[in-house]
Amino acid sequence: MLRDAAALKKETTSKQLAGRSLALLFEKPSLRTRVSFEVAMFHLGGNCLYLSPAEVGLGKRERVSDVAHVLGRYVQCIAARTYSHETVRLLAAHAGIPVINALSDEEHPCQAFADMLTIMEKFGKLAGISLAYVGDGNNVANSLMLAAAMSGIDFRIASPRGYEVQKDVLHTAMRYAEENKGKITTTNDPLAAVAGARVVYTDVWVSMGQEKETQERLKVFAPYRIDQALMARAMSDAIFMHPLPAHMGEEVSTDVLDSKQSVVFDQAENRLHIQKALLQGVLS
Repeated sequence: MLRDAAALKKETTSKQLAGRSLALLFEKPSLRTRVSFEVAMFHLGGNCLYLSPAEVGLGKRERVSDVAHVLGRYVQCIAARTYSHETVRLLAAHAGIPVINALSDEEHPCQAFADMLTIMEKFGKLAGISLAYVGDGNNVANSLMLAAAMSGIDFRIASPRGYEVQKDVLHTAMRYAEENKGKITTTNDPLAAVAGARVVYTDVWVSMGQEKETQERLKVFAPYRIDQALMARAMSDAIFMHPLPAHMGEEVSTDVLDSKQSVVFDQAENRLHIQKALLQGVLS
């Protein structure tokens, strides 16, 4: 996937997916996910349809299984951005066509692919790179940890007690890491995680759907903010990563986000090229 994405990054457009259609079935708003998928289909000669929450009413106006059956008669692929991971599973079970997880409450795999591509571009490899994730053990952390484990990365994650990654995901990642000579380290200490790291990564403390927890989360996560003092504990050539959008002043200081070490816009660009490789893989 990464090799294909790197090759497609050098191309402009093709007609490889001419006559193919992708439905973007979104319950959550998006900038990078929507635009990268739409442009990716355009670059590959295909067609893209955006279906908003108001238009479909997924699971409310219509059953998820019914939506899946209908779309399976119209398009060749669905990219679903949902609140519940179970919704993605139901779509995949009933659509009869490929269903891409464009974000769920459990994982964000397309982002993790783009992250791996970005790290590979910056350091020329993945195996042996030390990556420190500091913050909530959320969907982004789950997918990043799994991708890192598959790639032989030394992955460290620092989260407050009660906000760690899911145990089943952690166990799967540890198995992947063992198979690929990687390493997984969990801790509650952000200083220990970042020490000597080549990559420092964080995400928002309050995700969509968690707004009622905002005040509690801001208090709990305050010691996990990425600022210049914490970045100084990483390697001198370390890069800073964030999937965006960022809540500046919360999980990351403005001077870190806007620094020369920050590669957040490279990550955002690489969403396009990963999406092209993914669509090419499932639709060619």
